[in-house]
Order: sequence, then C-alpha cells, then structure tokens
Amino acid sequence: MKIPGIVISGVTSGVGKTTITMAIIHGLQRKGYNVQPFKIGPDYIDPSYHNEISKKRSKNLDVWLMGRKGITESFFNATQDSDFTVLEGVMGLFDGLSGRNNFASTAHVSRILDIPTILVVDARKAARSLAAIALGFIKFDRQIRISGIIINHIASERHLKYITEAFQTKIKIPIIGKIFSNKENKLQERHLGLIPAIEINLDKITNLIENAKKISHDIDIEKVIEIGKSKTIAEKKGNGRKTNLFSLEDNKKETKEKVNISIALDKSFNFYYQDNLELLQKKAKIEFFSPIDNDGISRNSSGIIIGGGFPEIIADRLEKNSSMKKNIMKSAQDNMPIYAECGGLMYLTKSISGYKNKNKKYKMVGLFDAETIMTGKLTLGYTEAILNNSKTILGSITRIRGHEFHYSNIINNHKDIKLVYALKRGKGIVDGYDGFYSNNCIASYMHTHFINSKISSNFIESCYNYSKK
Repeated sequence: MKIPGIVISGVTSGVGKTTITMAIIHGLQRKGYNVQPFKIGPDYIDPSYHNEISKKRSKNLDVWLMGRKGITESFFNATQDSDFTVLEGVMGLFDGLSGRNNFASTAHVSRILDIPTILVVDARKAARSLAAIALGFIKFDRQIRISGIIINHIASERHLKYITEAFQTKIKIPIIGKIFSNKENKLQERHLGLIPAIEINLDKITNLIENAKKISHDIDIEKVIEIGKSKTIAEKKGNGRKTNLFSLEDNKKETKEKVNISIALDKSFNFYYQDNLELLQKKAKIEFFSPIDNDGISRNSSGIIIGGGFPEIIADRLEKNSSMKKNIMKSAQDNMPIYAECGGLMYLTKSISGYKNKNKKYKMVGLFDAETIMTGKLTLGYTEAILNNSKTILGSITRIRGHEFHYSNIINNHKDIKLVYALKRGKGIVDGYDGFYSNNCIASYMHTHFINSKISSNFIESCYNYSKK
C-alpha cells in the first residue's frame, strides 16, 4: 500500500496554513479522495478545524513528544484506509526545538515520512521580495522537497502580476495557489492562538467551511495530487504489513475487565490528542462528561482525566456548578486516580482570576491549596521531567517528555504540596518543578502524549486497582 501526501508549510506562523489545509482537504474530498489529516507539532486547536471539514479525525505528529518511531507508527496506522494525507505544519518550515537544526520542525517530520512540501507565502507588505524569501527556503536545506508554492493574502491583480513576474525569473517551482485577501477567510484568534472549533457556534462553523470550499477553487488541486503522488510513501518501508500503534506502550495480553474512566470534554476542557483517546479506549471504557453542565461523573467511574483547555473563559459557569466540584472533590478524597493537565490543573486549584473581571476570584474545586492567576504573559515550550516518586498513579515511569502553553501562574499557598516532576527542561508550576500530587491525583502544567510511554497503561492499572477496593 502506498499513500500519496503533502505537507502544508509556511514561511512563518500566521500565513494561513490552517485555512489552506481545510481548503485542500475539501478539494481532495471533492475529487473522491479519502483524506487523513495531521497536525505537525503539539497544537490541539488546529486539528479541531481539520475535523470540521474532514471525514476522518486529525492526529498530531510531534517528534519531541512521540519520537521518530511514534511518528511513523501513528502515521501508518491512521492511514490504513486512506488514499491521501494532508499534514499541516507548525510555525515556519524550519522552526523546531532550537536554531541549530531541524529537530521537531515541520521540515523534520516531512523528512522522516518523505513527504513533499507545499510552501505558503504571505504576500502582505511585499511583492518581488517574496521570490527572494521563497528562494531562500528552497535552498536552505536541499533535503526538504518544496514542490509547490501558494501565495496568500494577495492585494490585487496588479500585486499578483508583480509577484508572478518575480517568481518566473527566479524560481522553477510552480505557484499552485493564488489567494486574494478576504476578511472572511481569517479564523478567530485568542490568547493561545485560534479559538477551538468546539467553542464556535454552528453558523460560524458553516461559514468557515463555505470559505474553505471557495478557497479550494483558488488552488490547483490537480497539481496538489500530482505533487502528492510524485514520490509515494511506502507503508513501513514497503513491507505492506499493518503496523501496531499500541505496541509502543506496554501491551500485555488483556485479561482484566475494562474499567470505566471519565474524561472531561466541553468548551472548557477539550485539549486531547486523538491517539491518546484511542489508546485509552483500547484498554478502558471511556465516558465523557462536562464540568460545566453535568452534576457529577458516572457512578461506575474508577478514574478521571481533565485535559487542558480554557477554564478561564467561562470560569463563572464552572464556579456555579457546585455539584460537579463537590463530586470531583469527593472522588479525589476517596483516592480515585485523577490525571489533570494545564486547564485541568487550574480547575483543581481554589480559584481562577485575572481574565475578565481582574479582581474577581472564581471558585474552583479546591483540591489543591493554590490559586490560578491569569497574567497575560506566555509560557511556551517543550518540557522534560523526571518523575521523582515511584508510588504515584503513573507507577515506575522516570522520564516524561511534554510541552507547556499557558498564560497563567499558580500561587502555591501551602508549601507542603508535593510536586512530583523535576523539570530538566521547562518552567512548570514553580522553579522548575511541576505536577501537584495529592490523594492519587497528579495535576501539572505539562501536556503529554501517551505514545512511547506507559502513562496510559499505568494510569489504567491504578484505576483498576481502585475499582477492586
């Protein structure tokens, strides 16, 4: 089996990669292709837009979080019943872990999977100079196959004429998309980037989809197909066998009954990697719940996961749902395993303040004697942690890779709260430490990917042990 595919890369962030990715997915589907979308990097939000237009769930590919093996296993498992792949890049094409090399960049993933790249160039504030920028990208690393160029945010026909004249004299790679500026094409943004699609009302989602469909006609989809097929990707280097995503974790023979795990999912908490959910669903019964709308978790639950998101946006509604807060507190005090990341951490502190009404403290669960304050200052980057306690719900894991992305600080009111992650890389909750731990609950700023680790297996094991008490 061979899978044609393309990578949508940009010269920088903010050039319109997500909108163009949606447009290309639609254009390919219109021609009968079964498209599997991916997002390179750790971002949770962009895949939510892919999902609005794609018939298949988008997945993340991040070298730092998943490793090279995790990237290839996830990719080939996701594409078993697909005939075209579209990968949206992260930041600029060569932006990754550092300035020294391509590690964890869009270029790195395109090289690992040997997929040709289409470069998106933002035409605002330049014309002939765009050819110089594109030429620099083409020559910067000859191992990266830039096979097509899309010009976005073109101001006028005259502007386009100057651009195409410059490209014709300097660049052999074809321009396969010419997209004129249109305010309707701009996706809504907030302090962490795009607003998750789950928060956008149906009318706006419908408009986004319609805009993507219109933009697809400004892109030469036949040329996209030609580029994607120019050097196809042979599954597992051509062996034709189905790979096993779950071999990356501790995949002992399943003999135990599946436990019930409750996962928070609503407008406040929706940052989950699709692979993580699939790993959990293989070994446990998953039930989603809303900390905004539901009274409590399922009575059958033996564990809780509260992912990242935006609890500060509708903190007033989270505060009003006292029944849910009491239910989660009671579950924690009963030593039910709870795993929380970023937004989940914030929800488990005593309060959240500083986003809308600067002086208003919205009361949260209060499991940890700490307060969350929105600062307007970004903490962003990859993390690497040493788990300094072997008796937590994560068991004997010692080293965990992740990432942090937030605009808040945690004020620890109780200095005796245990922090179980010593960070070799990253900021964490305080002074290079992350991961509050109490009552079988770990809550951290760090987001993690379950591939290439035993996080989900060990968490489920803890839930199983709890269920037998």
